[in-house]
Amino acid sequence: MENEQKYSIKVEVRTIYLPDQSDPEAERYVFAYTITINNTGSVASQLVSRHWIITSGDGVTREVRGLGVVGEQPLLKPGETFEYTSGTAISSIAGSMKGSYQMVAEDGFHFSVEIPEFILSVPRVLH
Repeated sequence: MENEQKYSIKVEVRTIYLPDQSDPEAERYVFAYTITINNTGSVASQLVSRHWIITSGDGVTREVRGLGVVGEQPLLKPGETFEYTSGTAISSIAGSMKGSYQMVAEDGFHFSVEIPEFILSVPRVLH
């Protein structure tokens, strides 16, 4: 229990479909996602890497791993927030993403922050 309060990161996600960058005829649907990361713990922690699992509605899954996010490895002091926007393309009108951030606290403790699954979906048009 003690570790959970010391090392606590809250992640919120917002998504938007980008029709201008998408090409439905080529089965390419592009989405932007904005992620807000908030250190709700009591120890400063640095986001060192990410792992995403991106799944299209047609069942195609790909994994993405890399250092940091948008070229940064933000250090979040207790109470601090870091927000960034990135994007992905999938081959169907709907899909999902989930993943994790790998963190290192300033005291050397390594921990993972799960990013719950979120939906990527083209808005429905009413006729």
